[in-house]
Amino acid sequence: MTFNEGMQIDSDRVSSGGGPGMGGGMALGGGALGLIALVVTLLLGGDPGSVLGQFTGADSQAEQGTAGTPEHCKTGADANKYVDCRVVLTVQSLDAVWDSELAKQTNRQYTEPAVRLFSGVINTGCGQASSAVGPFYCPADETAYFDTAFFQELKDRFGASGGPLAEEYVVAHEFGHHIQNLLGDLGRAQRDPRGAESGAVRTELQADCYAGVWAYYADKLPAPGTDQPFLKPLTDNDIRDGLSAASAVGDDRIQEASGSRVNPEAWTHGSSEERQKWFLAGYKTGQVKACDTYNARDLRNPPALTR
Repeated sequence: MTFNEGMQIDSDRVSSGGGPGMGGGMALGGGALGLIALVVTLLLGGDPGSVLGQFTGADSQAEQGTAGTPEHCKTGADANKYVDCRVVLTVQSLDAVWDSELAKQTNRQYTEPAVRLFSGVINTGCGQASSAVGPFYCPADETAYFDTAFFQELKDRFGASGGPLAEEYVVAHEFGHHIQNLLGDLGRAQRDPRGAESGAVRTELQADCYAGVWAYYADKLPAPGTDQPFLKPLTDNDIRDGLSAASAVGDDRIQEASGSRVNPEAWTHGSSEERQKWFLAGYKTGQVKACDTYNARDLRNPPALTR
């Protein structure tokens, strides 16, 4: 996935910050297994409100984010080169797509979430978070948080391909939770928090589908004030990269990586296959209505892919 080089990065769209804190996963009380356990709960958008402080061990002096995108992020060419710039321009692309499509498809107005890049430790409306948490969306402050070092973790520890769309999928998934928040659906995860057919799994799969909706439009919809989309046309390899990331964070794959047996009763995000299929349901249709996981009878077979 390649951004058009001339796209301009909005230096005010994303803030950055976070203190050195504990960093990494060292204070989780279990090394790699502790990290995997936390990822199962929080990775890619699980509601962190009840667990962030419990697992991070962050002190109260965590540095807050400061305004401004990193100074080296100016254009699409920088986004193609640097991961932090890629996150910022992906955010701008997501804003453009959802500003255009949400009201058109749902009659709900889109409002932008805040976005913060951080490392180490940061205070959030859902508690204190460390880099060990991975990316997450906090509904209390309507903010998506990203430590860009996670993307290398996604490749090294969880086996994602490492291509650009694998990274953009993560950002788009967190924005999917913001869309759920705007539509009033995000709370369903907490009412039914665990199991293969649970509200939590349906919420995560829907966010995957919304990520696919973004991908459908990202290389077609012109960026505001231009006649070019943010992205050059997506290739089959790009889509494989996105699917690789979706597969890497399936509950079954994470359980296997931790040395545990696959136990669907403990799932919170869905299987690798389900996550891939719901991303594709959004990508192939570009329709919010194709992402109705809550009424799907069989999560392994999204209706949009079986018609």
